[in-house]
Amino acid sequence: MILDGKALAASLRAPLEERARQTERKLGRPISLFAAGSTEDYGAYVYLKKEVQAAEKLGVRTQVHELNNSTSVKEFLDLLQNVSADAEVDAILIPRPLPPALAQSGFTRFIAPEKDIDGMSNASMGNLFLCKTWQDVQTLPTFVPCTAMAVIRLLDAYGIDPQSKETAVIGRSSTVGRPLAHLLTCRNATVKICHTFTKDLAFSLQNADLICCAAGQPALLPAQHVKTGATVIDIATNLDKDGRLCGDACTQELLQKGCHVSPVPGGVGPVTLACLLENIILSGERKR
Repeated sequence: MILDGKALAASLRAPLEERARQTERKLGRPISLFAAGSTEDYGAYVYLKKEVQAAEKLGVRTQVHELNNSTSVKEFLDLLQNVSADAEVDAILIPRPLPPALAQSGFTRFIAPEKDIDGMSNASMGNLFLCKTWQDVQTLPTFVPCTAMAVIRLLDAYGIDPQSKETAVIGRSSTVGRPLAHLLTCRNATVKICHTFTKDLAFSLQNADLICCAAGQPALLPAQHVKTGATVIDIATNLDKDGRLCGDACTQELLQKGCHVSPVPGGVGPVTLACLLENIILSGERKR
């Protein structure tokens, strides 16, 4: 079965415009989003612009700041401190990748946690990893990384309960793999994290009921690595040898094996954007 994220994303986005209007009436101004992205990565910057445009359609006021290899660390950190302190800015979005000097600057420490809509700040991550149960996650005062949350929302939409499932997460990034693994443990899954140094990936996956792959390697997950009937959530976005968008999983092979698979494109991606938009609205709603 295909786990299509487009219908779920539409249902999550449906109430957001009205919520934005109600929050605008409360604040006396539109919800305000500040985003800064690197123009050195064309694809990532184009996607950032799409996120900003989607927010604008909800009535959110947006500001986009361009970063590049000539942007100094001081300039970047000063910028983050200023927008974090600005009472007229409700939400901050800094998508990766960033130019190397900026990526290594420890910039997440300078993002106000209450504005950190993709949950990347030290405080946001710390709060998340202190959670033990799903109730703890649901009552967080800060935000959870959107892609990780999108996976949970997709599973819930199809009635796939992670509880007691043998689960493998392929990828250990701070933005996807590790926070997702922790969310799944909060949903009572038994989680194994696989990565570049995993000695035998096929052996590690042989008993997995649920596999979430975010390695960024086309055809990494063929059907012979996955047991019949397993659920595969494909989070990666790659280009195949013909230049077409694809994930890590061999989707058609897995479907023929009776697996439940989220497609790329059209699976986790639309839900991630919906979760991001939801967090932008929530950043305004939480203001007193």
